Amino acid sequence: MIKLSRVSHASHCSRCLMGLPATQAEIDSSRLAIIFYCVGTLDILNLLGKNASDTERQSWREWVWEQQISGQFGTGFRPSPYVTPEDFSGTPSEYDTPHLVMTYTALLSLAILRDDFSKLDRAGITRFMSACQRQDGSFSALPNGGESDLRMLYCAFAISSMLDDWSGVDVESAVAYIRTCYSYEGGYGQTPNGEALGGTTYCALAALHLAPETDDSPIASRITPQERKRTIRWLVQNQTPSGGFCGRTNKLADACYCFWCGAALHILGAGDLVNEQSMADFLAHSQFKFGGVSKAPGEHPDPYHTYLSLAILSVLPADHGDDSTWQLPRLDALWNATEDTAAWARKHIPAS
Repeated sequence: MIKLSRVSHASHCSRCLMGLPATQAEIDSSRLAIIFYCVGTLDILNLLGKNASDTERQSWREWVWEQQISGQFGTGFRPSPYVTPEDFSGTPSEYDTPHLVMTYTALLSLAILRDDFSKLDRAGITRFMSACQRQDGSFSALPNGGESDLRMLYCAFAISSMLDDWSGVDVESAVAYIRTCYSYEGGYGQTPNGEALGGTTYCALAALHLAPETDDSPIASRITPQERKRTIRWLVQNQTPSGGFCGRTNKLADACYCFWCGAALHILGAGDLVNEQSMADFLAHSQFKFGGVSKAPGEHPDPYHTYLSLAILSVLPADHGDDSTWQLPRLDALWNATEDTAAWARKHIPAS
């Protein structure tokens, strides 16, 4: 039986935290997300304390806080200082604005690093989210434009849930937008009339379960029994003979979709329909010999696929008997964080 290479995966993410190769320069605009995948991996493996000193964790916290910026649209976290030099002390330009996805990953990263959130501008973040919501109920990544789809909506709902403050979100309008993204296949597209995708199906279902109930949007009305059955059927059929999941109909299996589809089934209370052992075998063979998990066997690893692979193994663990390498802490599937980290966030992020 193949073991889970815990130490090697932790080493892979520790190396990525120190710096990525020049060939990865194009993802500098997502640096904060990469940090989340790296520290999140160390958190799931229970190796954050062992692989990072107190000084390193403090330096990471300080860097994340440096990305919190305020302006005319409110406050949030930018991806990195790639637009503005790191030693710049003036007013951020109109192109150096907070980003919705990066604000979500920043809050979880700080919770993983056990920050006390004393520097968090909660009111500013609420204003920022309100500025990102469009007239159709969707959310854009940036207050002055950018991508607008279910991924951004999920991040806005997750942030509101962490803050325990939904005043920056028009919940009923957003829930109505989610329903327009429902596909005849049973999944949810990125936008209305789009092809069903595993990632956006997770985003839709998690958002619908995070949103508080309202008079016009009771939770029971958000997914009808018929829609639930159709969604479960589509998600289950996305598990391929290899054990991995594909993200679209008739596509190849990819490790990240093991999380997106598997966690979506878990949210619907149908995680028992996943062949957990087959999925674990697919992920085991996707491990890279020097650490990290790739999207499929034989490919090169990256923090994104490494984190999501471990995350679904936490949500839907297979039976590996006495092999302790596969024993991982439970994950809060709605926030995509370990239960301990989610508990820390619930205690420290909301206004006291």
